[in-house]
Amino acid sequence: MRKIPGNIGWPLVGETLSFISEFSSPFGILSFMHKRQQRYGKVFKTYVLGRFTVFMTGREASRVLLSGKDGMVSLNLFYTGKQVLGPTSLLTTNGEEHKRLRRLIGDPLSIDALKKYFAFINDLAIETLSTWLGRKVLVLEEASTFTLKVIGNMIMSLEPAGEEQEKFRANFKIISSSFASLPLKIPGTAFYRGLKARNRMYAMLDSIILKRRDGEVVCGDFLQTLLRKHAKGSTDEEEEKYNSNKLTDSQLKDNILTLLVAGHDTTTAALTWLLKFLGENPEVLQKLREEHIEIQGKRSGSRHLTWSEVNSMPYTNKVISETLRKATILPWFSRKAAEDFVIDGYIIKKGWSVNLDVVSIHHDPSIFTNPEKFDPSRFNNPLKPFSFLGFGNGPRMCPGINLAKLEICVFIHHLVCTYKWKPMDKDDSVRAMLVRMPKNNYPIIVEKL
Repeated sequence: MRKIPGNIGWPLVGETLSFISEFSSPFGILSFMHKRQQRYGKVFKTYVLGRFTVFMTGREASRVLLSGKDGMVSLNLFYTGKQVLGPTSLLTTNGEEHKRLRRLIGDPLSIDALKKYFAFINDLAIETLSTWLGRKVLVLEEASTFTLKVIGNMIMSLEPAGEEQEKFRANFKIISSSFASLPLKIPGTAFYRGLKARNRMYAMLDSIILKRRDGEVVCGDFLQTLLRKHAKGSTDEEEEKYNSNKLTDSQLKDNILTLLVAGHDTTTAALTWLLKFLGENPEVLQKLREEHIEIQGKRSGSRHLTWSEVNSMPYTNKVISETLRKATILPWFSRKAAEDFVIDGYIIKKGWSVNLDVVSIHHDPSIFTNPEKFDPSRFNNPLKPFSFLGFGNGPRMCPGINLAKLEICVFIHHLVCTYKWKPMDKDDSVRAMLVRMPKNNYPIIVEKL
């Protein structure tokens, strides 16, 4: 990387300490990036988190890294992430196998497929919010519980309460906390505990899969969709089709865990940041509340949203997009060059770690006027391609985008139609995790409207 401008910092640690320090600040790694971009340009090298890497930003870098020709780059997970998720996860596969897995997993996450879970999400949002009055509410924890119950029910028809739910949540929390830990398989370490918790989670899934295959239990959930038997034909063409629609038990478990990890943390963070930004911007909250009060007013007494109503929330969707832009929950996308290519005049070599700096794109004043302002109206008009990456872009765009929006829209509707709230802590620092979350869990107290 000698021809790439930049600084690899101190021996062994590189620039990791300043990177983590900036990441935990209210502005995240934006200042870390800007300091180096001003000195070196849009492409620079560094050594952070145990990796020599090239950071790059801008719409052209976004286009190249996220939708370049197939095989140009691959996802670049940390070793611990690969070990926890397993070798057949959607996040650890590439090429044709990645396309096949995405197709199989994407079908149960389509808008039409999500309709069957809509009533459960509605009921759970109402039930969750009914416990908020008269106590200190840690929004991040409440959002975490809500999203985990949704995805647990959606994947394996897990009831929102009971012993199985408690075991499921306990194991998941350990797995989630180990995802970016030090790669030490020693008893007592986060990585070791995470692998043990994953084994317990897989044993739970093995039991459920066995009951489903034996016909002892039949449910209309995500797992049942993937377990659906395909009629095996006798011709070569039918045999090929059968195999292309079949997942092994290992693939099932790896990808269920992948959906749990990917679908939980990001949606939890988005919901928490959204409440925080609404609390800080009363004019936006008022406009959002008016949209939902109008929806509620047209309904004949029922507290439950209808499917048509949840798909008629234009301002809410702009608020969600602006939340994802301003918070930039995933500040960078990590890739590995699968072949040599050129970006901004620099040759990127096969095997190098390359990170797309998303936070700088989302705070580029040439794209987003006054980027530090929370302004949903900036989404009134179409944006330039590859300038908004709230759900990624290209072949690896988040497959759970529809589920995430559905959960947030339903929850926000019942919240703003029921309560007003105020924060109990002004701390704006962020957890030192891969997914940006408020360090204080955003504590609030609510009052009835």
